[in-house]
Amino acid sequence: MSTASWNGKVIFHVDMNAFYASVERVHDPGLEGVPLAIAGNPKERRGIVVTASYEARAFGVKTTMSVRDALKKCPHLVIRPPDFDKYRAASAEMFQLLEDYTPLVEPVSIDEGYMDVTASFKTGKSLVLAQELQKRIKRDLGLSCSIGIAPNKFLAKMASDMKKPMGITVLRKRELPQKLWPLPVEEMHGVGRKTAAKLNGMEIYTIRDLALYSGIALKARFGLKGKKLHERANGIDYREVDPEAANDIKSVGSSTTLAEDVTAKAELLKVITYLAEKTADRMARKNVCSHTIQLTIRYSDRKTITRSKKLVNPFFSAEEIQRQAVDLLENYWNGNPVRLLGITALHVIPKQEAYTQLDLFSFLK
Repeated sequence: MSTASWNGKVIFHVDMNAFYASVERVHDPGLEGVPLAIAGNPKERRGIVVTASYEARAFGVKTTMSVRDALKKCPHLVIRPPDFDKYRAASAEMFQLLEDYTPLVEPVSIDEGYMDVTASFKTGKSLVLAQELQKRIKRDLGLSCSIGIAPNKFLAKMASDMKKPMGITVLRKRELPQKLWPLPVEEMHGVGRKTAAKLNGMEIYTIRDLALYSGIALKARFGLKGKKLHERANGIDYREVDPEAANDIKSVGSSTTLAEDVTAKAELLKVITYLAEKTADRMARKNVCSHTIQLTIRYSDRKTITRSKKLVNPFFSAEEIQRQAVDLLENYWNGNPVRLLGITALHVIPKQEAYTQLDLFSFLK
């Protein structure tokens, strides 16, 4: 799509590809290109697969499959235990990056979210914007994603599922008969296994069947859900992209990929100053503060480390963020060339809930 004429909103659905496996590869580049699964208790070959890389999926390894069955499908499968702290940190970086393009970002889960880029689109083409975003996520975070572009959230979600990994799909309402309606009804977002079975019992097998079915009959059978399913099948979704609809904010920060590998401490300190100011600005906009600061360092060989420290008193100023980030850099940077730096305020809380602990000695004076 080189040009586009949209009436109304332009919504992106950004969906990270094999997210946990991709994050593991960022931290261990030696995993690149090998069949990889994230699963519980790999040493004892117990537990289930949480996610699998696309190389592993090619051998038939699937999410929720037992480790034992996965190894039967792919004997040379590399299995790593899940590290959710690592994944949450990567997720925070991803959503912070999305907010560089629009403040209207609604996280849906740890690895997917919606963006309302209507205002951004007015100054550029939606496909060009999506390509830039996808490339930047890959360049800055080392992660791949698929992006759906549509006039509403439902169609954007369906579009992002149509091409993986690293796909970008545009879905306009006029394209529903060709792109959406031929799909089996069970592939429609919001239709679970039980609902699909009930719809099949009504001789509704495709999204087209659902779209053309009586909306009144569907509402009588399923209530409000039936009405919404009928609207969605016809490309109608009135929901706004609402940043406040997401779960409580857990972290705020900023990261940047350097133009070249940097070994000069003075240059790294300049970057930290910039990131501290950006992080403080984002915290101010969200009216939050934190007790825990984290520094992310990615070296030129793509090896990534995260180090954090917990403070007694809450912080939110650029000066304090900078001071603590510099301290972390001095303690944990090994002197090797740096390609990316990131600062994150973890476990943020609303400012009104925070308090500063009194210094005991000052109190006794």
